Amino acid sequence: MLLGDLLKKVDIIETAAGMDMAVGGICYDTRKLKAGDLFVAIAGYEFDGHVFIDDAIKKGSVCVICEKQPENGTPYVLVKNSRKALALVSAAWFGYPASHIKIVGVTGTNGKTTVTNLMKQVIENCSGEKTALIGTNRNMIGSKEYPTERTTPESYDLHKFLAFAVGEGCGFAIMEVSSHALELYRVYGVEFDIGIFTNLTTDHLDFHDSMDDYANTKALLFSNSRISLINGDDNYADLMKKSAAGTVYTYAINNGSADFIAKNIKLHADRVDFCALTTGRLSRVELPIPGMFSVYNALAAMSAAVLAGVDLECAATVMQVCGKIKGRAEVVPGPMDYTILIDYAHTPDALVNIISAAREFATGRVVTLFGCGGDRDKTKRPLMAEAVQSLSDFSIITSDNPRTEEPGAIIADIISGIDTLKRNYHIIENRREAIYWALDNACPGDVLILAGKGHETYQTIGTEKNHFDEREVVAEYFNKLKVES
Repeated sequence: MLLGDLLKKVDIIETAAGMDMAVGGICYDTRKLKAGDLFVAIAGYEFDGHVFIDDAIKKGSVCVICEKQPENGTPYVLVKNSRKALALVSAAWFGYPASHIKIVGVTGTNGKTTVTNLMKQVIENCSGEKTALIGTNRNMIGSKEYPTERTTPESYDLHKFLAFAVGEGCGFAIMEVSSHALELYRVYGVEFDIGIFTNLTTDHLDFHDSMDDYANTKALLFSNSRISLINGDDNYADLMKKSAAGTVYTYAINNGSADFIAKNIKLHADRVDFCALTTGRLSRVELPIPGMFSVYNALAAMSAAVLAGVDLECAATVMQVCGKIKGRAEVVPGPMDYTILIDYAHTPDALVNIISAAREFATGRVVTLFGCGGDRDKTKRPLMAEAVQSLSDFSIITSDNPRTEEPGAIIADIISGIDTLKRNYHIIENRREAIYWALDNACPGDVLILAGKGHETYQTIGTEKNHFDEREVVAEYFNKLKVES
């Protein structure tokens, strides 16, 4: 493809490269660069791509898109924002795939993974449309799974995947849209057919300056959505609605003026059921995932599906048979007389949700094992501790993904939110040992929540990812008991 064709929508400051230059590919990571590629120098979370321009040229890059003029006579295109440029040239390279598929984006602190997975199942079962999924747990094309490294891919990888989805005959792409993705222009230039807002609670304040900044970043999704579907019960609903450029709909439990409403809610140990109400239509819904948060997630997914043309009754029928989501209120099988739940909860609000759900069916104690991620928002650590201690009968404080922080220092931050006089907690830094201790001390009827890891099958210590699957840890524990007996 010619350089000029790639740059048609890019806002260029100056250029020192011929527009008729042939480009063999696009690359933003010199480790993957091939001769003939156009290199886009972007400032990453840890590294600035501009320092790798010389390396890119040595490897055969024909031109560089950058925000700083190179000093070595390299052919370049100078732009104000190279992340925006990467998004636009990537879209052009792959033939603007976002314009050939209906795109649904889901943003919010909690619920994104569940809502996207539920909506995918509804769309495919009710409309017959093959559907792509882009998210935290996995990427999917129909029933096939593909690896994922982050909630929302970098813009080049996003357009590559969308092009693949279009080529595979997908009519819809349903994706989680993180605040990082919005702030860092990973979805820049993509027009969403439907944008969904789940909720907003304390998170990512290591990346955003404040909750207001976090909220305003989330709201960017709705400025580029033809239809916006907003949780009308959330404190930030008005901000999201004001930011919307297209038609706005709301869903709610407590707001009777919402377009989609859940009524007559019944919470059970293994499911929720409720009536979904919209103009002139009413359907009874049952979803095999417990907790009030599941009502919100189901209502969001169903409402968005209806806005996409699905019949409400069909959506309700599919909810009954929706597969459970890995790491979301996931029940771990085993030979015990108590319940073990694995849940991705890693924010104060998410912990409140899962612990409250466990409270609804626990006949014994609710015991919560949790930690906090290193190199991430420190302000939520004491808030998470306070939420866990106030709702759990007992808590076990351990490591999550410490990354480059000292686990002991993270735990000290957590303890600052604990009422130490209550003595209803125990500290074990090693997560495997903490799980073993929790299982050793579990009683009949208890609900043991392993919070924070969810779908993850690794633990990041330092800069290394070490295999760590809590399902396997639980199985190992019971296998050892069997051998010892």
